[in-house]
Amino acid sequence: MAADVAAGTRSAAAARLVAARRLVYLYFRCLGQQMKAIMAYEANFIVLMFSAVLVQLAGLAFIWAIFQRIPDVNGWTFWQVVMMSALIFVTEGVGSLFFEGTWRLSYLVYTGQFDQMLVRPISPIVQVLAGAVGFNGLGNIVTGFVLIGIAMANVPVQWTPGRVLMLVILLVSAATIRVAINLASAASTFWIRSPWSMVPMFVHQLGDFAKYPITIYSVAVQALIVVAVPFAFVSFFPTAFVFGVEAWSLAGLLTPLVAIYAVVMAVWIFRVGLNRYESSGH
Repeated sequence: MAADVAAGTRSAAAARLVAARRLVYLYFRCLGQQMKAIMAYEANFIVLMFSAVLVQLAGLAFIWAIFQRIPDVNGWTFWQVVMMSALIFVTEGVGSLFFEGTWRLSYLVYTGQFDQMLVRPISPIVQVLAGAVGFNGLGNIVTGFVLIGIAMANVPVQWTPGRVLMLVILLVSAATIRVAINLASAASTFWIRSPWSMVPMFVHQLGDFAKYPITIYSVAVQALIVVAVPFAFVSFFPTAFVFGVEAWSLAGLLTPLVAIYAVVMAVWIFRVGLNRYESSGH
């Protein structure tokens, strides 16, 4: 009996693994088709990428102007704040380049095109995530990683294999949190009957708070970007861990757990909203 139970458990685990691999395969197939369509217009690709770089550099210039007047912000130096902004740039770029489809969900639901996703033999969440490609995200990613490298070169850090590994985990976790937040906010369209819901844009703008130390904000704002919409785990807490800011570095270790929580909540919100969906134009 015990052997049968163990065999059944292994079979179930193997089936889940096969299903997960199939979802990943189908996701990249869908994404690949979107990329082919975008690359048909090379000029648009170049303009989008460089415009994204210019926008992020303008934000960096604003931070530089602030630090020309003051030596630090609540104890945080210029390069530490640059690191926070760079993490926002990278995660925003990942969300745009690989998961831009979340921004199209409102239009798909409003027009009834979302019905097509429901009759296909693949998760609608995967289809939504792979439904579009934002090549402006590539500019954000490149700019962000360049700034991360420069920031780390200008702040003394004792690098060890463990710290390097943790940095990679934090980057992946931060990007995961950002994508989960995008998906959860996009799911608001199941409740708001509008071709372009403003909720995703409002939530997106909250990310600007995470470009700076959360210690400069009121308790209410801190609660908003730490608990309600955890953008602080995208930039502030990972930066504190990387640079060894003792007061906050331990919280950075929670970033992977927050990423798991964000994904679970995003999928739950999407599924609850999906149960409310009433087909074309609601």
